[in-house]
Amino acid sequence: MKKIKLQIKQLFLDKNYSEIIKLIDGFKDDSTKSSGMLNILGASRVLRNVKDDLSLARIDFKTAYLKEKKTLIALDALINMINVTVDIFDLNKSKEKTEIYLDELKNCINLFEEAKNYFGYNKKLFLSVSRVYKRIADVNKTIFFLKQIIDKGDLDISTICSYIYYNCFTNNWSQNDFFNNTKLIENNTTNYDDQNLTKILNLKKNKIKIAFLSSDIKSGHSITYFLKTVLKNYDKEKFEICLYLNNKIEDEVTIYFKKLVTDTFNIFKLNDLDAINLIRSHSIDIMFDLMGITSSNRINLFKNRLSPIQIAWLGYCNTTGLNNMDYLISDPNLIYESEKNLYHEKILFMPKIWNCHCGFSVEPTKNPPPYDNNKFITFGSLNNFNKINLEVLTIWRKILKNVKNSKLILKSSIKKDFTFIRDFFADENLADSIIFKEFMSTHMKHMDVYKDIDIALDTFPYNGVTTSFEATWMGVPVITMKGYNFHSRCGESINKNLGLNYLISNSQDDYFNKAVHLANNIEKLKITRNKIFEELTTTPLFDTKQFSEYFYNLMQETLNKSLNNQ
Repeated sequence: MKKIKLQIKQLFLDKNYSEIIKLIDGFKDDSTKSSGMLNILGASRVLRNVKDDLSLARIDFKTAYLKEKKTLIALDALINMINVTVDIFDLNKSKEKTEIYLDELKNCINLFEEAKNYFGYNKKLFLSVSRVYKRIADVNKTIFFLKQIIDKGDLDISTICSYIYYNCFTNNWSQNDFFNNTKLIENNTTNYDDQNLTKILNLKKNKIKIAFLSSDIKSGHSITYFLKTVLKNYDKEKFEICLYLNNKIEDEVTIYFKKLVTDTFNIFKLNDLDAINLIRSHSIDIMFDLMGITSSNRINLFKNRLSPIQIAWLGYCNTTGLNNMDYLISDPNLIYESEKNLYHEKILFMPKIWNCHCGFSVEPTKNPPPYDNNKFITFGSLNNFNKINLEVLTIWRKILKNVKNSKLILKSSIKKDFTFIRDFFADENLADSIIFKEFMSTHMKHMDVYKDIDIALDTFPYNGVTTSFEATWMGVPVITMKGYNFHSRCGESINKNLGLNYLISNSQDDYFNKAVHLANNIEKLKITRNKIFEELTTTPLFDTKQFSEYFYNLMQETLNKSLNNQ
């Protein structure tokens, strides 16, 4: 057996995963397969990257854990099992199998609790279970386990970003908390030695060179609709635009965006140092980060400065914490003058709204409220279920109880477990009032859901953005609530720019009253829907030419100011 173990070890070093699988699977007696051997077998299946291997790997890892439980090898196997289970859930496209995979995720939690009793704190174990809680939409538990890691001082930039981001979904943090916690990002990103970095040169050019960095220029991502606005409306005699992609896979949307700009570079395969030097060599005047702490961000690049001016926009509506992130684009509705000191960046105010949507493929039509046919009000929220916290659910349940025969349509933008939401309404005999919509195969079908909604209900404190633009495009009014910082005031800015201030609530009670009042005043509802339809394309939400003019004027002013201060 010792000889076989050495053989397996060498095969693994040689990355001969198929031979390892063949060798270990060839053992007739499963009892001879040790926990370590099964762990290597599962890892080989994962690394071989063959379809259906993940499910077999999951069984290998689980068996390896159950064989020993209290050993470090078993712990490693359990961590692998939990991560693979999450990966399988993410890759699943079958509606029928979703419930099965959700049960497997919940079984992972049970095994985690058992292992935690044996091993106590373990960073990899806690990270793996935080991934599970993200999938079952338990934001509080996600934050709890990430905070354990943070409190231990066991820091890495991915965990820090995730911890800060998930606190956006709760009312537990003030903006001062965001400001203070984002200092962890500045303190835990790599600062490369100047000797290893290409020097940033302020070369005199005929055109202003602006660049955008994102991992999300791909099909289905909301950022593309807002970025397209400024890429389709710029003076090519005055500006040169570059895209830096961090995409593993480029699709038709990526290809479309490449055609809108002067140059495109994919830095996905580059390490941070090489990516920094590549971008610096291109002599960019203004560099945009479109991710912040979200997505597959490359925030470490901005820590080391890519250009004389660096700006955060779109992807994350709050401070990044980086000293070298010079500006954050906002508008006067989102960050007040008295609050500018709670953001690490200087604030660049767009005059009306901080972003502008290029419009949807479906034509806006004057849809009558579904109430006309149903004779009952249908509320709706198509926001990510992470945004639906206990306070939001409590208000929604109260609204349904006070609007006779009303319904609520819910649809998450990403795959989530809705058991908790369903049970919450069932407690008040309102289970039949909730309609869960599954993932739609096309964006057109997704937009059609709004035709079944009379009134949209925004989430808080983390407001919807794209969903509110979608609802507006389809003529559906959105009840929103004022917040206390950038990401919690997006709904307020959207409704103000629509001239619908009466749909902006000052408190949870006001939110409830406004929703019930509009639901019980059908004529006012019809007037509001007509106003949205008639004025839609001329509002700042969709006036792409005016927004782009403001945007590029602001870039020119910002660059001039920078040059004058040199």
